[in-house]
Amino acid sequence: MAGLINRPEYLNQLIQNKDVDLVKIVTGIRRCGKSTLLDLFHQYLSDNGVSDPHIIHMNLESLRYRNLLDYLSFYDYVSGRIPTTGKTYLIFDELQNVEHWEKAIESFRLDFDVDIYITGSNAYLLSTEFSTMLSGRYIEVRMLPLSFKEFLTFYEFEPSVTMEEKFQKYLQFGGMPILREFQFHEARSNQALEGIYSTVVLRDILQRNNQADQGTLHKILLFLCSNIGSITSPNSIGNALSNVGELPGQTAKNVAGKTVDKYISMLRSAFIFLSVGRYDVKGKQLLKTLGKNYIIDMGFRNMLLGYRDADRGHILENIVFLELIRRDYRVYIGKVGETEVDFVAEKPNDKLYVQVTESMMSPETREREIRPLRMISDNYEKIILSMDRNYIHSYDGIKSLYLIDWLLS
Repeated sequence: MAGLINRPEYLNQLIQNKDVDLVKIVTGIRRCGKSTLLDLFHQYLSDNGVSDPHIIHMNLESLRYRNLLDYLSFYDYVSGRIPTTGKTYLIFDELQNVEHWEKAIESFRLDFDVDIYITGSNAYLLSTEFSTMLSGRYIEVRMLPLSFKEFLTFYEFEPSVTMEEKFQKYLQFGGMPILREFQFHEARSNQALEGIYSTVVLRDILQRNNQADQGTLHKILLFLCSNIGSITSPNSIGNALSNVGELPGQTAKNVAGKTVDKYISMLRSAFIFLSVGRYDVKGKQLLKTLGKNYIIDMGFRNMLLGYRDADRGHILENIVFLELIRRDYRVYIGKVGETEVDFVAEKPNDKLYVQVTESMMSPETREREIRPLRMISDNYEKIILSMDRNYIHSYDGIKSLYLIDWLLS
């Protein structure tokens, strides 16, 4: 357990829900720190007087459990180890490997005095039959790669390194915790990211969708990476790829659209991409049309496309999107008349409108960013985030903030 780096926001969520009669499910892309989180929680239990026999901690990707691939053998194995008195903590890593695992989990809850913690690298974990079975009886902790704030605690920097330079490293390498071992060594970091990417594609996507074609999946992924923060429809992606002859044998355009849609939902299920819907701010309704897709971590995008500074506006937008999700907002793209607000972020009793731009220095950009916000007549907070350090801080009550300050706030 030595050398585990704490990520207190996530650990505290587990601690706050300890002994609450809900199954705790930690989801997120492979290698974003879920197993470490469970190790930290295990350590917390031990430190707080829970004896070893009362903690059953299994990683279902280990070959030692290769025979527990269906819920009956899994149930029999685990229930044989649960002590007869006192509460037992069941911690299961990568549980999606056990078929119909939800039946076993439900049974543990009924038959024993247990508190259950699960991780999975795949949204199929929370698929419909599971949610129906445990409806209302689980809490999902969505784990993301490191935020910029966490990134600063993970790495050691020389005192001379400025905050801008640190942020530049974050934009380039992203926030996958494993990269810490390579201390910004580019080739080795890329190798590590490639390894994670291949595992995600093979284990979390292709193994579960045997009709899927790896080449097509990769092309669609590259297309999404190149068009981060652009409004795209499955049809337009299908057409773009068909036009350059990327998707073989698909003459009928609608087929391409449906296919693309299917692949995007696979990428979402493996937590590589997150999709955002559009919301009509004036009509107060979600729109069925065109959303945007954002990647879970910049490191993957740069590994796949090579790092290009030209695209900074969209990269910053992606980073702000992830930060809003981390802060527990529900996020939409806002449509205001004919214009757009980058993000409408909602909590049960709070709302925030956010524009993201590289710089507010030019009058045209300023006008473009402020106009949609001026058109919104409610009193919720409206902010523009940019890389300008010391700029005018407010226009008609619309705040202009330095993006790095906002990320660290």
